[in-house]
Amino acid sequence: MTSSSRSRMLLAARIWHGGILAVIVFSLVVRVVLIVTADPFAEAPGVSPAARIVERLWKLASYYTIESNIVVAIVCALIVVQPLRGGRLWEVLRLNSLLAITVTGIVFAIVIAPNVHPTGWLFVATVGLHYVTPFATALGWLAFGPRPRFRWSTVLWAYLVAVAWLVYIFGQGALTEWYPYRFLDVAGVGPQPALLDALVLMAIALGCVLGYKLLDAVLPSVWRSSPRAGR
Repeated sequence: MTSSSRSRMLLAARIWHGGILAVIVFSLVVRVVLIVTADPFAEAPGVSPAARIVERLWKLASYYTIESNIVVAIVCALIVVQPLRGGRLWEVLRLNSLLAITVTGIVFAIVIAPNVHPTGWLFVATVGLHYVTPFATALGWLAFGPRPRFRWSTVLWAYLVAVAWLVYIFGQGALTEWYPYRFLDVAGVGPQPALLDALVLMAIALGCVLGYKLLDAVLPSVWRSSPRAGR
């Protein structure tokens, strides 16, 4: 790769990931504004408006969609600053962002989308967070890498982060009786179906993280000067 082509590719990587970052920030701002401006007494008439808004924001932040998009936003911001950054922590963050946003796209398209019909600004935010970001993030990694970078230890830690979210959801659900997704709602669908759905979700996540590890190993290196990760 010549110096000029390398510079163009670095610029393209910055522009691409800067675009993803802009979509995520815009979509998250829309979601927050919709929550803050909604009727604070609609769900709990006896609760103060401030407490209701705080509760809604906490619930919003508990969705895997929101958390995965935030992780991708952090990754994109770091890539804009330095597209060829490396290090063990970075590899875990990068792989977890790919895993999380891919699971978000798959689960939403297959399980959730057929049952929800957002309109207006909510529709705009939904498209950004559930369709644009997953597709653009995966495509950006395929196009710009850098790879190979992922170690087997990277796979383990990236997957454990996803498992930690599920542990958190069931833990807080046991205390609050609220679950962000109906298919994980122990009270709504029952303990056994919820556990089975959780296992299916973890299987999808495992397939995604292993798929990215395989692609990282077999696809051509995007940057010839990039260090090859241990296998």
